[in-house]
Amino acid sequence: MTGNGWTRSRDAREMRLQHAFATRVLRFWPVNTRKALLVTYRRSVRYALAWGSAALSGFLADACCGSAYAQGRLEASYRVTLGGVAFGKGTWLIDVRDNQFTASASGTTTGLLRLFNKGEGTSSARGTLVQGQPAAVTYVSSIQTDKKYDEVRMQVNGGTVKEYTADPPTLPTPDRVPLTEADRRGVVDPMTAALMRVPGTGDTFAPETCQRKLVIFDGRMRYDLRLSFKRLEKVHSEKGYQGTVVACAVYFSPVSGYVPHRPVIKYLTSLGDMEVWLAPIAGTRLMVPYRASIPSPFGLGILEAAQFVSLAYPAAAASNGVKSR
Repeated sequence: MTGNGWTRSRDAREMRLQHAFATRVLRFWPVNTRKALLVTYRRSVRYALAWGSAALSGFLADACCGSAYAQGRLEASYRVTLGGVAFGKGTWLIDVRDNQFTASASGTTTGLLRLFNKGEGTSSARGTLVQGQPAAVTYVSSIQTDKKYDEVRMQVNGGTVKEYTADPPTLPTPDRVPLTEADRRGVVDPMTAALMRVPGTGDTFAPETCQRKLVIFDGRMRYDLRLSFKRLEKVHSEKGYQGTVVACAVYFSPVSGYVPHRPVIKYLTSLGDMEVWLAPIAGTRLMVPYRASIPSPFGLGILEAAQFVSLAYPAAAASNGVKSR
C-alpha cells in the first residue's frame, strides 16, 4: 500500500495502539479521577466552543464602499484531542450574503471518550446585519449524551436577549450567583462571539485583532472572555487555508449564573495560558477560530481545524487580500 492509503493505515494502527494503551491505563485510575476527567473535558470543551469552536457567523461593510457588504462562505472540519488522544470531531458552516447570515455547527465524541460517555451536539444561529455588524436573531444549542440532554434557545434583539429557555432548567441554589435582567443586555451568544471583526482597511494579521472583550450569555451563564495578542503562527490545513494566523491569549471571567466554588470555574478563572488562533474568511475582514487550546490536569485540550475552506462570493472583493481557497 502506498501514498495516502498507507498513511491512513499507519495512522489507524497508531490510533488503535494509543486507544488500547490509554484504556488499560484508565482502568487503574480511581473512579473519582475518571469522573473528574470527563467533567473537566466536557465543560472545558463547552467553554472552548464558546470562543473557539462554535459557530462563526457574520460579515461587515466594505470600508471603501459605504453600502457594500463583504460576503463569503466557510466550510470547516475540526478535531478535538486531550493529551494527544482523540476525543471529538465536528463541522462548521457559515454563509453570509446580502444582509443576512446563517451558521451551523455539529460535533460528536470519538475514540476513548466514547467508552465512557457517548455524546453529540448541534448549534445554529441566524440573523441580520446592522451597518455591517452581525446581529443574531435566534440561537439554538443542544447536547445529547448517554445520561443527559441539554438544550438552550434564545431570541435576541439588538444585543438584548428577549426570550430564552434552558432545558433542563438551571436549579436555583443559595451559592449560585443570580442572573439579572441587566446580564441579558449588551451581550452576544456563543456563536456570534466567535466572530472577530477587524475594523478599518489595514492588515488583519495585527495585534489589534486580539484586543477585545467578548461579553457572552449562553442561556445559563454570563461571562466575559478577554483576548490579548501573543504572536503570529503559520498553519497548513489538510484542505483549504495555509498561511498566517493570529494567536491570542484568552482569559475567562464569570459574571453570573455560576457557582463560585465549583472546581471547573476556579480552574478556568485561574488559567493564564488558554489560546485561540484566528484565521481569515476570504472575501471578508473576519478572523475566526482555527484552533483553541485549554491546559488541563490530563494534558492539553486542543480543538483544531483539519480542513478550513473559505471562498468569497463574486459580488464582494475581500479587502484583506485573502483569496478564496
